Amino acid sequence: MKGFKAMLRLVTIGVLTGLSGPVAAQQPYPNKPIRFIVPYAAGGGTDTVTRLLSPKMTEGLGQQVLADNRPGGNTIIGTDALAKSPPDGYTILFIGTSHVVNPSLLPTPYDAIKDFAPIATVSSFALILVVPPSMPANNLQELIALAKSRPGELNYASTGTGGSQHLTGELFNMTAGIKTEHIPYKGGGPAFTDLIGGQVQMMFAVPTVSTQYVKSGRLKAIAICGEYRSSALPQVPTFTEAGLPGLDLKNWYGILTPAGTPKAAIDRLSTEIAKILAMPDIKEKLHGMGLEPFYSTPEQFAELMRVDIAKYAKIIKAANIKLEN
Repeated sequence: MKGFKAMLRLVTIGVLTGLSGPVAAQQPYPNKPIRFIVPYAAGGGTDTVTRLLSPKMTEGLGQQVLADNRPGGNTIIGTDALAKSPPDGYTILFIGTSHVVNPSLLPTPYDAIKDFAPIATVSSFALILVVPPSMPANNLQELIALAKSRPGELNYASTGTGGSQHLTGELFNMTAGIKTEHIPYKGGGPAFTDLIGGQVQMMFAVPTVSTQYVKSGRLKAIAICGEYRSSALPQVPTFTEAGLPGLDLKNWYGILTPAGTPKAAIDRLSTEIAKILAMPDIKEKLHGMGLEPFYSTPEQFAELMRVDIAKYAKIIKAANIKLEN
């Protein structure tokens, strides 16, 4: 009898042990920390928004969402790290418009559409054309007239060749019929330092950084891209209002995960982002950085990326932009 009971106990333990794997696997998502890749250096505008979202996501998901900065390669290094991650919902990427620009500029180790699953967009913003106080132009028409009187003499800064700032600068040249020279920098810090100091004459700048300089009087805002004025700088006209339609480019930030990630995980993350963007304190903080809360579903985000890849490819081809320039 004792032998039978001992055998029964062993069988029971074996059955329970065998079930432990499937039971653990069936725990609701998420059940462990989530890695949030940022393909830029710490301290920049993108990193700032990521660290604004991460604590709220941690609270809502019940698991730590940890930022992981992987800068370099025009966002390709961080994006490739995501593409090579397991498609389980535990690695996500914060990305911007550069994701849909890169395919037209250089070969990437991934397919910008096929290798990723969109989760949601987070915010949108329009670049602001800013100049140093020493520039004699105070509005768009004066700036265009100055550029036409000095062809090739005025320079505009960007945070790198092939980024949205560079592309917008070239679109400005083509639309206004002027010629200004592109000066790429390795980051926003040195670009703004030279701009404020007058070493370069203009820049299509991200609002997360430029807004503070405009409000403090260290830069002058000439016009803003996009269809609407910025809530952070409501006095600055759009390019269309200032007399130059055609520069209504809208940049965005969004979140991706590897292709093949379970739909349940994608929907859970997307729903959480929608909740966060509806929070009054998040709206206020984004507006303070010159960003507009901008949520789109995974399906809407996928369509946005497809449209923007085609749009930026046309600009790059028309301006004959090459990364080695």
